[in-house]
Amino acid sequence: MTVDPNAATQDFPSPDHRRPSAARYLVPALVAAAVAVALGAYGKVHDPEGTAFNLAGFSSTSAVKSWLGTAAFAFALVQIVSAFMVYGKLRGPSWAPALHRWSGRIAFLLAVPVAVHCLYALGYQTYSTRVMWHSFFGCFFFGAFSAKMLLLRAERLPGWLLPVVGGLAFAVLTLVWLTSALWFFRTVGVTT
Repeated sequence: MTVDPNAATQDFPSPDHRRPSAARYLVPALVAAAVAVALGAYGKVHDPEGTAFNLAGFSSTSAVKSWLGTAAFAFALVQIVSAFMVYGKLRGPSWAPALHRWSGRIAFLLAVPVAVHCLYALGYQTYSTRVMWHSFFGCFFFGAFSAKMLLLRAERLPGWLLPVVGGLAFAVLTLVWLTSALWFFRTVGVTT
């Protein structure tokens, strides 16, 4: 009699029925925490340079950051709407998944120079409540974003996990925008 060594037995469940390891969730959470803490620590110990970049056509680096942050926030809004389309909560075109991916990429690319300027030129500041929360939420956003990117490639996740982490990243980016760009536009005016 021939025995198939690959045949499933009653004693051992097939690999498809195994519970996912806790590391599947713990690693992205630890990476997120490490990214957020590392950014905050760098911003706190780094001596602020005062400026990191300026773009022609803008009156100040604060204006540049406010407009780049607003554009990133606008693309994040597209991310939310397209996520509802991808998950079937809103009717959308067949290219909604591509819209979701590209709007996220563009939002991230717009947010990076703002974060670099904030960390390099200003550091992690706590001289006012608004600035303290802005610094905290900025670091937290990049941690949450890192977790989302790691979870995208994980297999057999609960269906609710990725939308929750993505929603968290969006909520924190909203708080970053409210405590920076919106504050700038309301205080200084809508200027370039």
